[in-house]
Amino acid sequence: MVTPSAPAPARAATIRTVLGDIPPEDLGVCDAHDHLFLRSPQLPGQELDSPDAAAGELAAFRAAGGQSVIQWTPHGMGRRTELLPGLARTAGVHVVAATGLHQAVHYAPGTLDRLRADGLADLFVRELTEGIGDSGVRAGLIKVAGGFHGLDAHARWTLTAAAEAHHATGAPIAVHLELGTAPLDVLDLLCADAQVPPHKVILGHLNRAPDLTVHRQAAELGVYMAFDGPSRAHHATDWRMPEAVRALADAGFGDRLLLGGDTTTSGARSVNGGPGMPHLLRGVRSRLALAAGEETVRRMLTDNAGRAFGVEWG
Repeated sequence: MVTPSAPAPARAATIRTVLGDIPPEDLGVCDAHDHLFLRSPQLPGQELDSPDAAAGELAAFRAAGGQSVIQWTPHGMGRRTELLPGLARTAGVHVVAATGLHQAVHYAPGTLDRLRADGLADLFVRELTEGIGDSGVRAGLIKVAGGFHGLDAHARWTLTAAAEAHHATGAPIAVHLELGTAPLDVLDLLCADAQVPPHKVILGHLNRAPDLTVHRQAAELGVYMAFDGPSRAHHATDWRMPEAVRALADAGFGDRLLLGGDTTTSGARSVNGGPGMPHLLRGVRSRLALAAGEETVRRMLTDNAGRAFGVEWG
């Protein structure tokens, strides 16, 4: 008689940082969407490419009480991954790197042709499990993007590749929503068609389209929802965000909400006179606490981020 073997013990979820895997509870106060380095033809002259400026921004964030930053900069957009371990170590801030691909406008046509030939999902898996280039740094999430009020062919290609990479690794998929639109289209493709569990999807920029009905529909599916990127023009991305966060928290979805700064231009950095990463903790946090309560904001900055980016890596 063959004795059944005991099931393998479940692996504990960890956060894959640029200095190694850590328990989710070690993430601490987390900027769930930001950029230390970023380069795009869509932002000429505003590149985030200075190591000194990145170090200064991390130090300012740490001084404001920040403990971790999730960098959403994907493949081919100037990640400078080889610099991230040193910056993280010096600042005493956990940093998570991303694989993935942004919208087509951010790349030269030849780059996309090469990625199609080489296999996009294979690239994502390789950067998650083996490392990004020769840096030795493994990515901890997949960042892709939807389109404006829908999904074009490029978005469908990248989202499908992200789903394949998720199924191979368990990595979470973070999605740039163009001006906050088309979250339900994204979820139809990822969760309904490609069978990605909703709790492994993070929707970004929901503050840019503060449609409370759509937010509620997305939340009911079980996804994580990021409110990231304060405006420099004081429009709806700022003054309606507390209302949207409070509505979701009051409806019982406070455990699915995240906060991020999404600094994408050099002029927006605090070291250059902009709001930068510290603004998330010095400005946004207190305003949200007035609207949604201190406990909701605490969970958004700590517990929720630990769960959203935690993976049972193989």
